Amino acid sequence: MNRDPIRGAVQQLRRFPGIGEKSATRLVYWLLRAPPGTAGEIATALSGLVDSVKECSRCGDLSGSDPCQLCTQPRNDALLAVVESPQDVLAIERSGEFRGRYHVLHGTLSPLEGRGPDSLRIKPLLERLRDGQVREVLLATNPTVEGDATALYLARLIHPIGVRVTRLAHGLPVGAELEYADAPSLARALQFRRDLT
Repeated sequence: MNRDPIRGAVQQLRRFPGIGEKSATRLVYWLLRAPPGTAGEIATALSGLVDSVKECSRCGDLSGSDPCQLCTQPRNDALLAVVESPQDVLAIERSGEFRGRYHVLHGTLSPLEGRGPDSLRIKPLLERLRDGQVREVLLATNPTVEGDATALYLARLIHPIGVRVTRLAHGLPVGAELEYADAPSLARALQFRRDLT
């Protein structure tokens, strides 16, 4: 059975989030018109992605090295931003306002989807706080129902340790995800963060 290679490529590209039939078709035809070797370079980069990316043992971010580049740079060790996903680390770094460390939870609490505290990187977070080096935890979860619930849960766990707990200030639209926030709005939210009580 001889399968149409264009149709097959479109079907594979449609598997990416946010890529529909039209976008996938546009990408396939762009690849066909691209300089020789472009499709192969993209295929090589994608095929090696899963094997070469690892989770940083310190912060939980995804990187080509362990520890990741952000964990090896000189930064403010007294300030720790807790985020939902590696994409949120990139979004905060784009703002240019944050110079502290990160802790990636890899999700939010969501009982309806079966994600409880044991599904997230909460235990490693609490272990990081016990050495007394961190003085402020910025809960930078998304301003969604799950993100807010996760932030409140974490605040209740962190307060008894004696560490200041802050939350991103408004400036981000409610229901939006950090990954898609524009840099000025995210910078404003970081500048005017507030205590979470």
